Amino acid sequence: MAKRKKPARGSTEQDKRLFTLEVSIIGGPVTEEFAKKTKVVSRTIQIRGDQTFEDLHYAIFDAFDREDEHMYEFQVGGKAPMDPKARRYTLESDIEMPFSGDEESAGDVVRTTIGSLGLEVGVAFGYWFDFGDDWWHEISVVDIEEKAGRGKYPKITKHVGESPPQYPDWDEEEE
Repeated sequence: MAKRKKPARGSTEQDKRLFTLEVSIIGGPVTEEFAKKTKVVSRTIQIRGDQTFEDLHYAIFDAFDREDEHMYEFQVGGKAPMDPKARRYTLESDIEMPFSGDEESAGDVVRTTIGSLGLEVGVAFGYWFDFGDDWWHEISVVDIEEKAGRGKYPKITKHVGESPPQYPDWDEEEE
């Protein structure tokens, strides 16, 4: 897991709310065999409002058994992945990314806290991991509690389905 970050600059008070998010893989390089065997792949993650998109990224990375780091971004406010109307949150070094056209980043994943997004139960947003293989995830807000309990967050609380390999063995598919 990523090291816990301090609240965003300018914040005088920690956001003690607890967000429960369901993260589902909705696209990526999965083999036909895997897709037949595993229909739904999702993880439920709890994260505090004072934690960042970067913290959420590392929780998702661990939850889906990823091995290699890649570029990523979060998209909030769009209707579907790659919605040009979505607000994009990226790594600071990727503020002007060639993969996403001319849109500007709405913020840096290291500084943007989950609590600062104005999320409500029922809202969904996107997470795009690995701009070459295009792993797409939909993140749905399933609950918001006023105060997080004791313990370390982010926390993976539920696994549905087996994680697909980050790099499928396409040769096995042909055999």
